[in-house]
Amino acid sequence: MAHPYDRSKLFLLLTSLFASIINSVFASVVSTGNFSSDFHITWSPGHVITSSDAHSRSLLLDNESGSSFASNDKFLFGQIDMQIKLVPGDSAGTVLAYYATSDRPNRDEIDFEFLGNVSGQPYILQTNIYANGSGDREERIYLWFDPTKDYHTYSIFWNIYQIVFMVDWVPIRVFRNHAGKGVAFPRWQPMWIKASLWNGDSWATRGGCDKVNWSKGPFVAWLRNYKVDACVWKGRPRFCRAESRGNWWNQRKFESLTWRQRRLFKWVRKYYLIYDYCQDTNRFLQDELPRECSLPEY
Repeated sequence: MAHPYDRSKLFLLLTSLFASIINSVFASVVSTGNFSSDFHITWSPGHVITSSDAHSRSLLLDNESGSSFASNDKFLFGQIDMQIKLVPGDSAGTVLAYYATSDRPNRDEIDFEFLGNVSGQPYILQTNIYANGSGDREERIYLWFDPTKDYHTYSIFWNIYQIVFMVDWVPIRVFRNHAGKGVAFPRWQPMWIKASLWNGDSWATRGGCDKVNWSKGPFVAWLRNYKVDACVWKGRPRFCRAESRGNWWNQRKFESLTWRQRRLFKWVRKYYLIYDYCQDTNRFLQDELPRECSLPEY
């Protein structure tokens, strides 16, 4: 397999056009873009560095502590965008997590996890979904660019029909609402938005073979220019679940991927997918694959 960063980027123009359309059509953003007012630090304040204008934030990891922050509000459905630049160089064992979670024993959760690597190897992006406390839905891809060189936008699109993970508006994963067919789907619990940088060297890089090299620390990841266009939870699930002009994400035209998104999605799956739990017959017996694995993604 060719190095992911060297593969021809046939869809970059299409991606750029699609991003322009999204940004021009939907502008009802509920966030202020201010990390200090929209988020609070949940772990190691000395390892969380916020810019003077509060529009960017860095997370640090060293041999003393990692770091994390969480949104002040909870949300039920919408779109969350975050620009991230990942830990450069030898980042083996480090994990930068960016996710939405309800933080309960039967939690719902939508995860981006960026798994560090030995210098020069491609970053692995792992996604996972918890629904009613049940996880084990990991997928992994290589990225088609070096995510340590510049910021890229990582998005969670979540409505009553589907969850779509996007990288620079390219859909990399879809999880449909098949609740009517017995598949748990996050649809009742509001979630906080969180980000954390931590030591995952027991599993993150080559199954735990490559440990964190603390002499390379401190390890730093950068985040900026987030947008939260979502239903702020005020204890009214019907309001957030309604199809309305304000809740644009629940409109019927967003119940599945567009044909352009499907082309991009198939491109990612063909060239960059390296692990899919639905194809792991060592982990699950063929007749015991999770039910959604036999159902359409869009």
